[in-house]
Amino acid sequence: MKKYVLIFWVLALLAPINTWSQDTIKVLAIGNSFSVDAVENYLHELGQAEGVTFIIGNLYIGGCSLERHWLNAQGNKADYSYRKINRAGEKTTIMNVSLIQGITDEEWDYISFQQNSPNSGLLDTYFPYLIQLTAYTKEHCKNSQVKFVFHQTWAYANDSDHKEFPRYNKNQKQMYESIMKASSRAAIKAGIETIIPSGTAIQNGRSSFIGDRFCRDGYHLNLDIGRYTAACTWFESLTGKSVVGNSFVPHAVTPLEAVTVQRAAHEAVLKPFKVTTIRLVDNKTYSDN
Repeated sequence: MKKYVLIFWVLALLAPINTWSQDTIKVLAIGNSFSVDAVENYLHELGQAEGVTFIIGNLYIGGCSLERHWLNAQGNKADYSYRKINRAGEKTTIMNVSLIQGITDEEWDYISFQQNSPNSGLLDTYFPYLIQLTAYTKEHCKNSQVKFVFHQTWAYANDSDHKEFPRYNKNQKQMYESIMKASSRAAIKAGIETIIPSGTAIQNGRSSFIGDRFCRDGYHLNLDIGRYTAACTWFESLTGKSVVGNSFVPHAVTPLEAVTVQRAAHEAVLKPFKVTTIRLVDNKTYSDN
């Protein structure tokens, strides 16, 4: 594991994200319900608070694996619900869209890939599909300078009743570590230099006073702290600008929760494959490095 993490960081240092100076960032997620949790809520607002406009696309099929995405591409299947948030923050949804329609809809700056949650910690389920998808997407994307990112998803809640949780012995720690190992190796093998570490951000948050309260059903993120944490992680990963101190906080998130999960996201971007304990002392957050 350490070997792959070291290689990943060498690649990351060679090609750091430096788009924070852009006033508009266009990002497309090729995903499933976990990308809904991550990009369809709060990312646009976090950008507005810092003078960054996000245009966000999400090609969604519930539970969609990398294998199914690739089969859809091969067959040009119009199976997606295409959700889009424009520069004004207005959301539209178009049904029966193909992968190539979403890919060519904008000159995307970033396009993300992710594995579905049951397979997220199983490296052999990523290939050859991730390599095939990146090649297909690169061929058809309008922006020749597009950057690919990998969305590292989160482990289930400790008490999750998800039918696939037994793959990880119903153990959150085991599932998290499996996701870290698989996502780091997959990114290296596919030549993807940037990981968006939502999984580590959620695990960091779970180490705080908030505890294991990030999911609404044991695996999807809840509308308040869960989705806000993921959005904070995407914001900092794509802009290169620290999310700590960002003035946008959803109404359902308390000030103490906000400073805690902002710190959890920030530490995850700094250390994508390692849990950082987040402590709260006198209403200020501290991290154990």
